[in-house]
Amino acid sequence: MADGGDFYSRDRPEHPYLEEDRPRGGGPEDPDARGTWPVWAIILAILLAFVAFTVLLG
Repeated sequence: MADGGDFYSRDRPEHPYLEEDRPRGGGPEDPDARGTWPVWAIILAILLAFVAFTVLLG
């Protein structure tokens, strides 16, 4: 099996005209994730709206 350097360098030109807009390889180690609090906020808002409509409309 070929090593990683050979695999990724095979189809690249030796002297490219333009830089790559999306370089190959790994991205940041810790992606910027918002977490689960927005999901819980949406669920809570839906539940509160349901309870409010239930109480108001009886």
